[in-house]
Amino acid sequence: MSDTQEHIIMLPFLALGHMIPFLALANKIQERTNYKITIVSTPLNIKYLSSNRQNPNNISLVSLPYNSFDLGLPPNTENTEALPLKDMVTIFNSTLSLKDPLKKLILEIIKKDGIKAIKNLTKLPVWCIGPLLPQCMIKKGEKDQILESRIAKDHGLSPEKCIEWLNKHPKNSVLYISFGSQNTISTSQMMALALGLEDSEKPFIWVVRPPIGFDLKGEFKSEWLPQGFQERVEKGNKGLIVKSWAPQLQILCHGSTGAFLTHCGWNSVLESLSEGVPIISWPLAGEQAFNSKMLMEEMGVCIELTKGVESVIEKDDVKKVIDVVLSTSGKGKEMKERANEIGISIREAVKEEGKFKGSSVKAMDDFISTLLCTRNLSS
Repeated sequence: MSDTQEHIIMLPFLALGHMIPFLALANKIQERTNYKITIVSTPLNIKYLSSNRQNPNNISLVSLPYNSFDLGLPPNTENTEALPLKDMVTIFNSTLSLKDPLKKLILEIIKKDGIKAIKNLTKLPVWCIGPLLPQCMIKKGEKDQILESRIAKDHGLSPEKCIEWLNKHPKNSVLYISFGSQNTISTSQMMALALGLEDSEKPFIWVVRPPIGFDLKGEFKSEWLPQGFQERVEKGNKGLIVKSWAPQLQILCHGSTGAFLTHCGWNSVLESLSEGVPIISWPLAGEQAFNSKMLMEEMGVCIELTKGVESVIEKDDVKKVIDVVLSTSGKGKEMKERANEIGISIREAVKEEGKFKGSSVKAMDDFISTLLCTRNLSS
């Protein structure tokens, strides 16, 4: 058997919501194997990932040439963070420019003999493409390290201030609101949401991003919210308005957090349910509407407030849904119990104690075994 070290190349999509889980997956694989792992992306994304590696010697990071301006995007735009919705298709199309540099990189790594050997073994045509990898759960310590690094970048809410504020509120009483880094809502929707939150009189943490039509990297404008809204809710310790970024996992982990109003991006869904936090959904793009439907109809942990950026909502709609989900009786109680059950299942899935392996651990082992399949057959 050859003593050549197996080499995995990862090419995540140009979004932090993909890159961070890929980095976590790479760490998981290295915990269980001696594989060499290389994550490939554009220069600015590689710089970001480099600052978030736990052990710089474990995982190689390689940047591919990418000029966003030449590809029809604003200068220095290499991921979907704060990318206007109108440019989303452009960044999808821009990834085609990475094809030839990636192919060249892979050829440099495995060389022609490797391609020839695989062709001979499988009797099939072979192309060098990035692998499609499954999502994995990650350790909270890993996530914390990544999130901490964003505080300096985004001047967001520190974990210390967040915990201090949450500690002042009863168990399961706080609503956390965030639509992720790639999504936002309209000005009128933002206004209705704010008025509904105030009428509900429930405590909340709201990560406010510029609404549709405004620069997502721009400064916060007070006219996006009802006059005097922020001053009123913060004075009464009823609300905490965050204007850039908040430590999401720390918020969801806290006992005071009772529900999560989210766009239903899959990372947010997993983080919420892993902590037993029921969901108020507001799907905005991509597969999020399907996620919301599954959470409502199959899991029973969600109520959908509305969909998209063109829907019309009233403050009474917002208040009604919040009251139901944060209730300690009726449907709210049922959703919380079901979310707790799913949270237990998620934690069991990633558990590994003695001979016991959870379903996600087994899936990881199966995935790694498959990576060696070709080598084993040729030995």
